[in-house]
Amino acid sequence: PLKHPVNMAYEAATADLQDVNMIDPFHLEAYGVTTVNYNRDVEIYPVLAAIFEGIYGYCPYKSPTDMGVNMAGNCICDDEVCCEASRQEIIRRYYQSLNRMVKDEATKQEVYTLELLMKQAKVSVNDRRVVTVAKQVAEERQCAVIALELEDGSIVTGKTTDLLGPASAVLLNAIKALGNIADEMHLISPTYINPIQNLKTKFLGSSNPRLHMDEVLIALSMCAATDSLAKLALSQLPKLKGCQAHSTVMLTEGDFKIFKKLGIELTNEPIYETK
Repeated sequence: PLKHPVNMAYEAATADLQDVNMIDPFHLEAYGVTTVNYNRDVEIYPVLAAIFEGIYGYCPYKSPTDMGVNMAGNCICDDEVCCEASRQEIIRRYYQSLNRMVKDEATKQEVYTLELLMKQAKVSVNDRRVVTVAKQVAEERQCAVIALELEDGSIVTGKTTDLLGPASAVLLNAIKALGNIADEMHLISPTYINPIQNLKTKFLGSSNPRLHMDEVLIALSMCAATDSLAKLALSQLPKLKGCQAHSTVMLTEGDFKIFKKLGIELTNEPIYETK
């Protein structure tokens, strides 16, 4: 159907291009059958038909739908699962546009389009569980927080500390939870943390001594060579693929890339942690 969540998720993914789904008028006229296509195919079809007629004397396609090779709809075996995944994708795309607008990479129209899609899909940011948890914990602790939902539905959080940023903290807390490692256990020895902090502040000119995700992973890998708990924690990383996370602040490009490499679906508020 035209307003199926999968179709609306497509519009959300192409909001910057202003793509819209629509009934294929050429297919309806030719066959009397209602099908869904999108504006670019419908707009260009007369041009393509004219090119075919100029070359072959006739057009083998009676509509843009005839030209299509996308059979994704036939792969849906559980409609409700696909609908919920699509609704979540719309929320993620909304957050992406908000962040792009803060960076002057998106227009207000793009954000407005996504707000309309969210209303049509009957969803809000609160339908993304990690958003509510991250905001609540951040308000309680008065600092930047990331909430991460594990595959079993449980949610772990990480906050800014003297040693770690929220991204690094939530990563360590998540692999502890997955490995059934006690929260009070230190996976990375200060023996490895202090030299990294000194390198950053004394030699690389950084004013922030906190460890980013890539630095934490390197330190954890070094500890894993001699520490069985660190090795156990490191082996949990593949389980993070497909997990959902939300940050109350914008992260560094480095942390963002690590989330992506781990396969974690991250959103964040369009707010800088510092001025």
